[in-house]
Amino acid sequence: MRVLHPLSLCLLLPFAPAAFAEQTPATYQAWDYVGDGVFTSDIEGPAVGPDGTLYVVNYGRNGTIGRVLPDAGKGDAKLFVVLPAGSVGNGIRFAADKTMRVADKAGKQLLKVDPVTGAITVLARLPDSTGPNDLAIGPDGSVYLSDPDWENTTNGRLWRVAPDGQVQLLEDHMGTTNGVEVSPDGKRLYLNESIQRAVWVYDLVDGQPKNKRLLHRFEDFGLDGMRCDPAGNLYVARYDGGQVAVLSPAGQVLRTVALKGRKPSNVTFDGAQVFVTLQDRGAIETFYVDPSPVPAAAAPTH
Repeated sequence: MRVLHPLSLCLLLPFAPAAFAEQTPATYQAWDYVGDGVFTSDIEGPAVGPDGTLYVVNYGRNGTIGRVLPDAGKGDAKLFVVLPAGSVGNGIRFAADKTMRVADKAGKQLLKVDPVTGAITVLARLPDSTGPNDLAIGPDGSVYLSDPDWENTTNGRLWRVAPDGQVQLLEDHMGTTNGVEVSPDGKRLYLNESIQRAVWVYDLVDGQPKNKRLLHRFEDFGLDGMRCDPAGNLYVARYDGGQVAVLSPAGQVLRTVALKGRKPSNVTFDGAQVFVTLQDRGAIETFYVDPSPVPAAAAPTH
């Protein structure tokens, strides 16, 4: 499971060519991009690199990263890299230097992967964590990592790895911290608790989250990975619910997108296209969104 912002650059890439768009389903209608069983049941961490390639963890077996190239409207997945022994990747993000950041939940560390050479280095170790899950990158280069404890559901943590590599425990004694995201303007940090079904929002001030408040609490299903669109709306994987919920920055549910699979673990964008990893299928689904989202109201301040 489970600064402009570097992913914002991907969100602003041109949308699908008109010739292909004519053949695609209507917006917010999901279809298969990579079929069943190509990835393991720990499929996670989708992220589109600067080259437009989709990267996803646990291709074929755990401890790997797959690279998915477009192929006639679907994806052709190949092995990209094998992580060091004892490592299992979860969330993936790309930093401003165009290298990959990987939350290594089994190795309890933050990895850096060169997408050209595949070289892997350890940026930070988190020995006191249960295991970092998802991650997001702030405008100053800070990496924020969720750290759920599935055995003790009141022992969730939030960590920060500063640009100089220093590790800081930002908050503990939370619920099962999972999806984490930084708003496109770099001013807010979002964090959800999967079992508690809560999405929290903080102000980001000099890399530090402040003024924590509840953005939205769902009544059913779990929560997993999250991503923002260019207008700041938050796309939340609803684990066991077979859907992606879209929240405005004010916490309003704008829509839900139905999926074929039941256990979406994370989402990412490439222009107007959304990719969703499904753990019950070991597959990737995709759908298109409105390429011109209406800017939404600001997040609540209290």
